[in-house]
Amino acid sequence: MARKNGDPAIMQPITSNGWNPRKVAKKKPKRRFPPEVLSPEEIAALMDVCANTPAGIRNRALITILYRAGLRINEALALRPKDLDPRNGAIRVLFAKGGQSRTVGMDGQAFDKLLRWLEIRADLGINGRDPVFCLLDGKLLADSYIRVLFPRLGRQAGIDKRVHAHGLRHTHASELRAEGLDIGVISKQLGHRSIATTARYLDHIAPFAVIEALQGRTW
Repeated sequence: MARKNGDPAIMQPITSNGWNPRKVAKKKPKRRFPPEVLSPEEIAALMDVCANTPAGIRNRALITILYRAGLRINEALALRPKDLDPRNGAIRVLFAKGGQSRTVGMDGQAFDKLLRWLEIRADLGINGRDPVFCLLDGKLLADSYIRVLFPRLGRQAGIDKRVHAHGLRHTHASELRAEGLDIGVISKQLGHRSIATTARYLDHIAPFAVIEALQGRTW
């Protein structure tokens, strides 16, 4: 037994090789990669490598809704057909982060790609109570499938950037800012609790003010 800080009343067990089992090594902080926004050409390439099979059309529809509606992946996977309103260009997100719900917008061309999958889904006999994005037998898509899917599609499309589901949400937010949409609208679309959160989010993924200021410098 060894004394701690010279106090004989406080003892710590130490093994014969000097290892103290009560001392637990601290875990290294998880490495966080910076967000990488895809270009329209890269998005098109990502969709082009999706095969014209039921699974490929489903994957293309999933890319579309993440890219054009800015949903989180868990929000997209929780959607049911009743949550989609193509006539009004709206999507109800009932299971958003923090237990909140919201309604987001999506353009008509994006809905066309989504409706193509819904038609095939119905032909497969998948009913309206099953998730929109499901396996071909109606069962839930696993997170592990999604984690493998996007990097694989990125490699097939020849994209050098990291390709992952949340990166499409980053791309959506970046494009909305570049198009000049009001930050309040972007905040509601993304499902942030405050505009301040959205401002920090946008500055992180698309620091346009910094870039524009530096572009004006001359030699």
